Amino acid sequence: MTDSYTPPRVWTWDKASGGAFANINRPIAGPTHDKDLPVGTHPLQLYSLATPNGQKVGIMLEELLAAGVAEAEYDAWLIKIGDGDQFSSGFVDINPNSKIPALVDHSVSPPRRVFESGSILVYLAEKFGKFLPADGPARTETLSWLFWQMGAAPILGGGFGHFFAYAPEKWEYPINRYAMEVKRQMDVLDRHLAEHDYMAGDDYTIADIAIWPWYGGIALGRSYEGANVFLDAPKYKHLMRWAEQIDARPAVKRGRIVNKANGPLEEQLHERHDASDFETKTQDKLQGAA
Repeated sequence: MTDSYTPPRVWTWDKASGGAFANINRPIAGPTHDKDLPVGTHPLQLYSLATPNGQKVGIMLEELLAAGVAEAEYDAWLIKIGDGDQFSSGFVDINPNSKIPALVDHSVSPPRRVFESGSILVYLAEKFGKFLPADGPARTETLSWLFWQMGAAPILGGGFGHFFAYAPEKWEYPINRYAMEVKRQMDVLDRHLAEHDYMAGDDYTIADIAIWPWYGGIALGRSYEGANVFLDAPKYKHLMRWAEQIDARPAVKRGRIVNKANGPLEEQLHERHDASDFETKTQDKLQGAA
């Protein structure tokens, strides 16, 4: 960084700054426009986008269905954060923080909103008795790693990802600062997974579902073009083994493309309302039929 910056005594918002997300970033909360959210036919209504945080819930719901939990059927509606959908009055009603994902459970009365991806994972795991041990050391370990992810991912996404991929200019200091910390986190995971099949031990849990979209995404070269090479991801062989192991799960293959709106057309399922949608309504199928 060649130019020094002296912070003002009181910060004020400059709408011209903000890089790739300047059109939607703002320093206040609340809705910008009135718009109701659509509601489908299933008890669970997901409003999301397939960012790493969004992928967690799609994967969880598909894993529950694969485990035979028919009550986990759901509708998934695309929230285009680049267009500001998260600031509609309907979305703000279910998540006052205006971040995806958000879930509404219509199987209870009145319908119950759940926001924050970690909270949604715990809610679904406890509701259906899957992917979170009921008690004992395994439950504690699962929740410890789940909250590790919630605290660690902003370093990977808002820190490293922003300055490596989205900032209007490449600045050495923040890229180096956040790359160092992300590599430390990858080393934490690699050392742990050298001794465990999954994050909480022998069993696949919501800790894996939470961590994989972020750190599996980096390891497999799906997050921030070139980041896997820049961070030397193949060096972390136990992390790579775990990432590939989870990537091979059929429910993960389905769940990670729910509400996906970029990348290969065959991996974009903008909305999901039925299991058959994965075969008939990905964007390659829809555009081919047009």
